[in-house]
Amino acid sequence: QVQVVESGGGLVQPGGSLTLSCAASGFTFSNYATSWYRQAPGKERELVATITRDGGNSRYADSVKGRFTISRDNTKNTVVLQMNSLKPEDTAMYYCFAGIGYWGQGTQVTVSS
Repeated sequence: QVQVVESGGGLVQPGGSLTLSCAASGFTFSNYATSWYRQAPGKERELVATITRDGGNSRYADSVKGRFTISRDNTKNTVVLQMNSLKPEDTAMYYCFAGIGYWGQGTQVTVSS
């Protein structure tokens, strides 16, 4: 069956870094673009970053440009979101969106001193 599993969240101080991973199975991962979304308490879910199916292109929300990097390894069916220079406003649940519309359960990122 289809599985999309995020990992790597945690508590980090402002200015710190975290690496989120998304592991997918049960479908042809390399046929689809993959995205990271986030949702903070009381706010709507927002798109953070998207990478094309071959990894050749990516797009970012203005709020994370220059700080976050999305990458993928189709041999391992994984997508990674490298987050640097984290800010308190990056605090949210981060979700991977893969395939034709599959969501993971999310991983919590908290940026606080």
